[in-house]
Amino acid sequence: MEGHNLKPLSLVYNTLAKRGITKEICMNEDNKMVLGKDEKTYQPEDLVIVKSYRFEGDSNPDDNSVLYLLEDKDGELSTLLDSYGADSNYSGEEFDNFLRKIPIAERDEFNFD
Repeated sequence: MEGHNLKPLSLVYNTLAKRGITKEICMNEDNKMVLGKDEKTYQPEDLVIVKSYRFEGDSNPDDNSVLYLLEDKDGELSTLLDSYGADSNYSGEEFDNFLRKIPIAERDEFNFD
């Protein structure tokens, strides 16, 4: 088995890190979307999805994820990982509802194919 089957998500993370994109947004226990260690709190209108990368689990089709590359209103880029299926990161509707409200403006500069 060749190694490329094991690295797609890590490869994208590494490529983004080389461009200086290392911060992550996640939903905290209060259902608020926060950057890093509570550096910023976001509403959907504060963000734009500039790229989404889809990944499928090798061994289990339920282990799927989407890595979103987001830009905030200050021009700062960060990632948001949404794993779904057996290993879902978030339960509840708050996360899905927040994500659906973020506008999408994909940019080709983040295509790594």
